[in-house]
Amino acid sequence: MANVCVITGGGSGIGLETARNIDKDVILVLTGRTVEKLERAKKSLEEVGHEVHLIACDVSDRGNVHELCALASELGTIKTVIHAAGLSPTMADPETIIRVNALGTRNVNMEFFNVMNHGGMIVDVASSSAYEMPRFMVIPRIYEEAEHREEAFIRHMTFEARLAGSDYNRRGMAYMLSKNFVVWYAKKCAHEYAKKGIRVVSVSPGLIETGMGTQELEQSDFARKMIENTCAGRMGKPQELGYAIASIADERNQYLCGIDILIDGGASSGRKFHKKKAAAQTFRTGAAVSQPYCQ
Repeated sequence: MANVCVITGGGSGIGLETARNIDKDVILVLTGRTVEKLERAKKSLEEVGHEVHLIACDVSDRGNVHELCALASELGTIKTVIHAAGLSPTMADPETIIRVNALGTRNVNMEFFNVMNHGGMIVDVASSSAYEMPRFMVIPRIYEEAEHREEAFIRHMTFEARLAGSDYNRRGMAYMLSKNFVVWYAKKCAHEYAKKGIRVVSVSPGLIETGMGTQELEQSDFARKMIENTCAGRMGKPQELGYAIASIADERNQYLCGIDILIDGGASSGRKFHKKKAAAQTFRTGAAVSQPYCQ
């Protein structure tokens, strides 16, 4: 049977660019919420030799994900799942963000685990924002509710998001919480799914030059600061992330599992670097001012 690669959020951005880097002998199944985007993506991929199938799917609805699994299974052996679907703070309210980003990841991983075999691979796309979470707000006990106490999980996650203050900050906090959950959950799945020979990795992109990323840059000072902290002083390109994710998913990377891979252009390390540099500069300046007094 032919091998199948399923890509959620495959109609544009990182998902579509990942699809471009998948081998052409692999059947692609693209899914998303907007049929028009999916049709445009299908056309562009078929023009360069890919076989593509489409299905509209809301990943926050487990029934939808179950149907997606059934369709993909009819086409061949599901070898790879790239879960790139998600919502940013500019796109929805806190509860919807948590349902799509967090529960969507749970739904995708749990449903595809049931139909995948040894040698399968799941890549969950998180975000570098996962690393911005205040430590006191990361509560694994709440994360553990996702699999068996869905409504309690949503209630507790949205309550935490409400602590952030303004409407935009609450949505931003919901996003960070949901992506921190993705990193945690992918690691959990990696160890549990290993018994079936399925590899799981998460990827945390920084600010990427997509419609979603551009919206964030326009509305958030934090996003603009992220750009300043990168090594290249720019947003990442979807093509760069697509190549990286397809490489991570390559079956030759069997020993790469159970971790989160941060791909943010150095923004996270840059923030720490510039903070230390500023502190050192303040210390040197202070020492220079106090020197005459010491003499």
